[in-house]
Amino acid sequence: MSQYREIPYTDELLSDRSVHRRFADGREEWRRRAGDRHVEWRDNFGRAGVDEVLGQRVIKRTYATGQVVYGRDQGYGRTAWNDGQMTINRSSFRGRTGAIIAAVGAGALLGAVIAPPLMMSGMEEEQLRQQAVQQPTSGGDGGGDDAGTWTNDTNDDTDDDFG
Repeated sequence: MSQYREIPYTDELLSDRSVHRRFADGREEWRRRAGDRHVEWRDNFGRAGVDEVLGQRVIKRTYATGQVVYGRDQGYGRTAWNDGQMTINRSSFRGRTGAIIAAVGAGALLGAVIAPPLMMSGMEEEQLRQQAVQQPTSGGDGGGDDAGTWTNDTNDDTDDDFG
């Protein structure tokens, strides 16, 4: 059994190229790209912040209040967060792949969850940023196709939580 509380979501690409994200728990986010590795967001509870791809599939979510939460992309639209949540992009699970994953169970088919960091120093964050700049982007929260093009019509492991 997973130590994470699973929260599915779907994304809708809006005409202004922003994204409206709807979570199964009632939260909604409006997301807008703010550079190659940053997304600004606000939600229906009055919170706001920035998500930043640090590299090695690590995401830093900084709230406007200064609170920081780290996540790690697990592939196939799943991101584990150090606050105990696992966000799951249901926009990406269509067709045969989605049916197979749902029938077998994501945990059995997709493998063990790699935990996100609990905290990082500024130096550790900068090392990940530098690694990310030196490596080509290749999917997931590491800044891959979905994060770069804002499409949500794939069903492979590059569909991420960042877009």
